Amino acid sequence: MKRPANRPPTPPSPEPPARGPERSAEADRASLGRRGEDAAAHHLAARGYQIIARNVRVDRVELDLIARRGDAIVFVEVKTRRGVRHGQAAEAVDARKQRRLRHGAQAWLATRPAEAQGARRHRFDVVTCLLLEDGARNETSAPEAARWSIEQWESAF
Repeated sequence: MKRPANRPPTPPSPEPPARGPERSAEADRASLGRRGEDAAAHHLAARGYQIIARNVRVDRVELDLIARRGDAIVFVEVKTRRGVRHGQAAEAVDARKQRRLRHGAQAWLATRPAEAQGARRHRFDVVTCLLLEDGARNETSAPEAARWSIEQWESAF
């Protein structure tokens, strides 16, 4: 059937998003990050922390984990790596990142007075999660976390 003369031709369909190595690497990093945050939350819960929020976005800042322990609200930045070839994970929490996290925490506290009620202090911890290579095991971890090496820096900044 012929298209009417006054009707423009249908534009070609947009190309589907790239599915090459760039896209799969990005998805792999996101998956690794989520797994690291899960491992960090488990690590904290096993040490008496109550996780009260995860992946909170406030005022253009993402707070990975917000926990309570005793009279403290703890804002936790989680850094996950497969190895150390790009440096130690904690090194990524530089002065600029610390300022952003402080800003986000202040904004969260201002909008969530009920969750902050009873907290006499707040602090910023960094938890690093290193996914051990296949076959490597962390003998000090619980069996379900044996593939992770997890370190926590309390009051990191």
